[in-house]
Amino acid sequence: MKSTVSRRDFVRASAAGIGSGTALGSLLGLGVSLAPATVRAQELRIKAAKSTPSVCPYCAVGCATIVRTIDKEIVNIEGDPRSPHSEGCLCPKGAATYQLHKNPNRATKVLHRNPGATRWDEVELDWAMDRVAELAKKTRDESFVERSANDRLVNQTTAIFALGGATLDNEWNHMQQKLLRGLGVVAIENQARI
Repeated sequence: MKSTVSRRDFVRASAAGIGSGTALGSLLGLGVSLAPATVRAQELRIKAAKSTPSVCPYCAVGCATIVRTIDKEIVNIEGDPRSPHSEGCLCPKGAATYQLHKNPNRATKVLHRNPGATRWDEVELDWAMDRVAELAKKTRDESFVERSANDRLVNQTTAIFALGGATLDNEWNHMQQKLLRGLGVVAIENQARI
């Protein structure tokens, strides 16, 4: 495929871009501060928004965030500069928290695929929770080992593996550990370590 931009047009556009960058650099070099314009732009972006302090959900660091909403709709999530350890900075995952909430591809319904089926069916959350509990109990009952071969008390099942995710908060991880250890699950891992 042949380009429709001639070499001459490309050089002209490049020169214009360099000239703009040089002009901006010259202004900054002369001590002109862009801070007032930046502050004004930020104020306009969130002028009507309600600010709610929160915490990034991705890891145990717990970077502080500010969630901005308009009519209970999230419009922006950013680092909180008052945070003593992150000072308003977020890692790439934390900076993408807004996209986690506003992604049009995010699953918002419970889907289930029967064994051998070729398509997913939408099911009720209560049914799905009951089904998970039923299958977990069935698997544990079928595979639970109370004592090892040398008669040592082990109370474990090796037929269930648990994999946590980086978006789980510390409270969820604590409760998940208690539940899984209580069931006798020994294969517990977290996606952040893999």
